[in-house]
Amino acid sequence: MTTTDRERVGGVVAAQRPRRADARRNFDALLAAAREAFAEHGGDASLEDIARKAGVGIGTLYRNFPTRQVLFETVYAEEVDALCRLADDVADAPEPWQGLVTWLRRFVEYTVTKRAIREAMSGESDIFVACRRAMLDAGEPLLLRAQRAGEVRGDLSFDDLLRMVSGLTGTAYVDVEQRDRVLGFALDGIRAPRAS
Repeated sequence: MTTTDRERVGGVVAAQRPRRADARRNFDALLAAAREAFAEHGGDASLEDIARKAGVGIGTLYRNFPTRQVLFETVYAEEVDALCRLADDVADAPEPWQGLVTWLRRFVEYTVTKRAIREAMSGESDIFVACRRAMLDAGEPLLLRAQRAGEVRGDLSFDDLLRMVSGLTGTAYVDVEQRDRVLGFALDGIRAPRAS
């Protein structure tokens, strides 16, 4: 039996997560601190600062993530796994449009972390390729379902949608509220005429 990209992505974090409760808390705190640091400072964020924000020593960080690359890949895989799980959660939402919008809003948060990590990495690791495929496989059915329901323009591809949303997140905003407003304007533009 072959492993799917989705299983591989979910397995990255699961394989590293410690079994002991206290070690698991440290691991999760490090991931949360790293995600925040990468979003705020990019891929050059200080590992010492990440450990400090997580409330652990630098040795604990290195025990969990022996290299910066392992930390990048784990944070990235965790973000994509969360996107995939959210796609599952909203796949049968009573309103396909709302399911798609919920997923896209989470995708916007993911792109901030993704950009910071991608800028710091050279080349494509196998896990980055698997993450991209898993994310596409999870999100595209949401668009197709909204299109079948007549809520989204039929001429929009999932690639078009992700490029539009990624482009919107590539600029600096005054605050999160402004970013969300701009995203709302863009999403209004993809509604099917009768659904607007």
